[in-house]
Amino acid sequence: MRTAPTILHLDMDAFYASVEQASKPSLRGKAVVVGGLGPRGVVATASYEARVFGVHSAMPMAQARRLAPNAAYLVPRFQLYRSVSEQVMGLLRALSPLVEPLSLDEAFVDLEAGGTAWDAESARLTGTRLRADIRAVTGLTGSVGLAASKMLAKIASEDAKPDGLVLIEPGTERALLAPMPVRTLPGVGPATGDHLRRAGITTVGEIAEAGEDELVRLLGKAHGHALYAMALAHDERPVVAEREAKSVSVEDTYDVDIHDRTRVGLEVRRLAERCVGRLRGAGLSGRTIVLKVRRYDFSTLTRSETLRGPTDDVAVVAEAAARLLDAVDTTGGVRLLGVGVTGLADFTQEDLFAQAAGERAAAEERAAVGERTGVGERTGAVERRAAGERAAAGAPPDTAVEEADRTAPAEPDLPPAERRWPSGHDVRHSVYGHGWVQGSGLGRVTVRFETPYSARPGRVRTFRTDDPELEPAEPLPLVERRPEDAGPVRPAGAAG
Repeated sequence: MRTAPTILHLDMDAFYASVEQASKPSLRGKAVVVGGLGPRGVVATASYEARVFGVHSAMPMAQARRLAPNAAYLVPRFQLYRSVSEQVMGLLRALSPLVEPLSLDEAFVDLEAGGTAWDAESARLTGTRLRADIRAVTGLTGSVGLAASKMLAKIASEDAKPDGLVLIEPGTERALLAPMPVRTLPGVGPATGDHLRRAGITTVGEIAEAGEDELVRLLGKAHGHALYAMALAHDERPVVAEREAKSVSVEDTYDVDIHDRTRVGLEVRRLAERCVGRLRGAGLSGRTIVLKVRRYDFSTLTRSETLRGPTDDVAVVAEAAARLLDAVDTTGGVRLLGVGVTGLADFTQEDLFAQAAGERAAAEERAAVGERTGVGERTGAVERRAAGERAAAGAPPDTAVEEADRTAPAEPDLPPAERRWPSGHDVRHSVYGHGWVQGSGLGRVTVRFETPYSARPGRVRTFRTDDPELEPAEPLPLVERRPEDAGPVRPAGAAG
């Protein structure tokens, strides 16, 4: 393990909720909860103001509403979150070539590899400058941990929350860890924690005192050795710039169980298209198609099919998923569906399309050959027989059917589906400008007109959901930039 605290861990503070507060002046300093708003939705992120009421990530949204009924509940805007994350990751990559993202809002950085820190003083200066740069570029705050290992850097950033910096001096690690609960260490979840507690071990210091042999007896060889090393503050894991993805998947949970088999099939097709979109966006392909189905009784089934080679073709993935669905009983209803691809590669097998449409293509080719060689008589005979059957049944010939179609009265136009206005999403009105949806229902949508740069909360107005002057809009940058300035001018929340 290195002797200087040159591994940095950055964790953005309540990231999704903070982005929403930065973009909406009326929500700053107030309880904000981001997540799925349906009956089965869960909390993705809660602002620190909402956490005071006991709301936290992964909590059922219904429970969050009971705890904080007056909070603002918003649908996630992942496009904006990814955009802000890219800005933050860009600042990290300016410090070192070794940046290991863990999620949109969290990453490790090896400062020594970038030559930006070599001892405690230079590491602290770099961490302080990074926090200031993040604030200037995004208007948000992040917490920084600095230590000689990844484990300790992450522990330090947790201790620094919110909006702080903690540096663990080399040589002080064991004294720092000793009084901490065992759940502080990576890999110690509820089950392992309970197992250790029953053995009388509740702190990291007690893990070290128990000894390696006892931990191996309690937890097994691999886990026991690893846990003992961590309790002694030993962590040799390097910062890895590229973390290889093992799978790409998407899934949806439905507010109401789906019983219609046709609808289930359409949802699987839609999920396959989204999954392939992510696959292509990452420049990947995959061999194994995975279908996940959670039924009405919470039983979860996973089925997979491995292809001859990797693919990023929508038809291949969708048809494989459909075949997997054929083997699943969905009679009682479906509450969750997912489609994923594993066995990833960075190339595709060019002729793999034959697995999805080979038979169709071969049939078309045979038909084309038959036309050229006169071998298509059987097809013609079949068509003539079908025509005779239509005549025997009193049906008009094809031309008569076409004529009947042309002369039949047109079906009445159906009313357009009501436009959806997700809470928190951006809109633009031709008269009032940019705003965001506060809520919608009963044919009405309520909008607050403000931008990230507004000096005060904006006005609220209500419109019909089909108002032609109201349109969805792209999110605005959190920090306003002026053309004459190379850098950020003012973070969201500054007066202007």
